[in-house]
Amino acid sequence: MILNIIFGLLALLSFALLLWQWLVARRFPLHQRLPAHSFPPAVTLLKPLKGCEPSTEDCLRSWFVQEYTGRVQLLFGVDSADDPAVNLVRKLQQEFPASDSRLIVCGPPHGANAKVSKLVELDRLAKHDLLVISDADVRVPVDFLANVVEPLREDKTAHAAQAPASKSNGAVQSPCGLVNCFYCLANPTTLAMQWEAIAINADFWSQVLQSQSIKPLDFALGAVMATRRQQLTEIGGFTALVNCLADDYQLGNRIARRGYRIALSTVVVECWSSPMTWPAVWKHQLRWARTIRVCQPAAYFFSILSNATLWPLAWILVHPSQVALGVCVACWLARIWAVIDLQQRLTRSRKYLIFCWLALIKDLLQVAIWMLAFAGNQIEWRGQRMRLRRDGTLTKD
Repeated sequence: MILNIIFGLLALLSFALLLWQWLVARRFPLHQRLPAHSFPPAVTLLKPLKGCEPSTEDCLRSWFVQEYTGRVQLLFGVDSADDPAVNLVRKLQQEFPASDSRLIVCGPPHGANAKVSKLVELDRLAKHDLLVISDADVRVPVDFLANVVEPLREDKTAHAAQAPASKSNGAVQSPCGLVNCFYCLANPTTLAMQWEAIAINADFWSQVLQSQSIKPLDFALGAVMATRRQQLTEIGGFTALVNCLADDYQLGNRIARRGYRIALSTVVVECWSSPMTWPAVWKHQLRWARTIRVCQPAAYFFSILSNATLWPLAWILVHPSQVALGVCVACWLARIWAVIDLQQRLTRSRKYLIFCWLALIKDLLQVAIWMLAFAGNQIEWRGQRMRLRRDGTLTKD
């Protein structure tokens, strides 16, 4: 009887958490655009590169064709002059000769994180105060820059004028220190990637919003981030992050700890990936899980409570009954419908519908990943085995 009550409550709790996550995601104004302003601020894009995928050219071109009337400096960084991305960048520079773009062959790594090591080098050549950091596999809409810089622009104007609009619930709102945005996996070409698409296109962004409904965002999402040089300088620059695995999380967290607000843009960007097999997706998910566990140990530990596939199934196995079966069916149907709705909202596409059943399998596999996240600190990143320390920094195995 005690087990029946415990697992029954866990099943109902997971159902309630699912509905809460779904509700806050539905209320967020995804894809909403802001009106364009005159005289937008100058921007420097920092773009670390490594290798070249079939989608890389389109991803990079999306930055050259931005409909942005302000000055834009594009800085691309590679490890070696032999990197395949070099020829691609030079091709785009020839295609867009009026662009203020530069390709930099960076020096030896400054730490374990090769991406951040490139950012250290690129930052030294940045002309402008407003910096946008983006991963290599990100494709953005043509109005992206105009939208992503707006919270920083509006915030600076409002605080300079001490506008009443900067107050919320009687308190002065913290100044915006960083803007980031949600991203979707745009090309899940294998069944394994469809599983990961559920994790990214349905679960991740809605979980971020669920977290934000409890407390202000204190981390950043790494696909694209915009910040000012002032905030970057205050946290010690990119040099302070060269040994961090989750450099995006750490960048946002350290800026938030300085008293700044982390803003979420309503614009969604696309991440394009080469085809991945089940082992590759598994390693990626495990690396992600161990990263989150190190960054937010308590939150990750209790995240298992929101698994609306696991707990109803466990309740049936512990105490089979019509009530347990009814709750289980309701949870599973709600879970599948939420995945369909959330993926459609993020991607504005119906091509994922036929794989919605993978949500239940994904939830059960997630139990194993959750346990393995606490079972070790070793990760595989870019073909290298590394060990993750408790403070989130990396060391080579």
